Amino acid sequence: MVNLNPHVSVDCVVFGFDSKRIKVLLIEKEKIEDGTNAHSLKLPGSLILENEGLDASAYRTLKELTGLDHIFLKQFHVFGSPDRLTPSEDLHWLTVTSKTHVERVVTVAYYSLIKLHESTLTNKTIWLPVDELPPLVFDHNLIVQKAQETLQKEFRTEPVCFELLPQKFTIREMQNIYEAILGRPLDNRNFRKKIIPLKFVVNIEEKEKGVSHKPAILYRFDKKLYAKHRKEIYGFNL
Repeated sequence: MVNLNPHVSVDCVVFGFDSKRIKVLLIEKEKIEDGTNAHSLKLPGSLILENEGLDASAYRTLKELTGLDHIFLKQFHVFGSPDRLTPSEDLHWLTVTSKTHVERVVTVAYYSLIKLHESTLTNKTIWLPVDELPPLVFDHNLIVQKAQETLQKEFRTEPVCFELLPQKFTIREMQNIYEAILGRPLDNRNFRKKIIPLKFVVNIEEKEKGVSHKPAILYRFDKKLYAKHRKEIYGFNL
């Protein structure tokens, strides 16, 4: 018998990029017999098992609910408001589906970044633009908002953008992701001046193929060079 901890959960905000917009992965809420359905969509999340750690629970939850496995996950915030399990219809739904008496739950939130074209998901998942989300269960809209704010800060100091880029990418593709995350256009010349000197963004001496415009130079992210040069300034006044 699986023993759930009724007081602690994990919720995962999975971001993807479709070359134009940042999207969030949501799942359809499991239907219950009495038809209670305050909201129909939620983040991938679950109460943790009594015998597992938080990170293990987050990875397990994503695998079970979305089919995603072996992906980038990072813990970013804890949500512990006493009234976060509202409205009452959603609380009733959680109690029924978990078969656990639930009164108050603290959730540990993670964010993930995946390449949309490489993802294989279950038929209960849906991608929606982050700026067009409907009301979600509990405080999941707030969790997404906090994840966005965290991502905007970390994009300026950490090389997390490479989780969304293909192995070979152009500077324009990299800029597109930054503009989508920050929510505003960036100056092309200024962006290139900040990126080109970075030793771990490596020119692979290739150009785009099969494009209607002038082919751009391709680059790759070198993790070993990043580890070696990470003390260099990696920050953007964007």
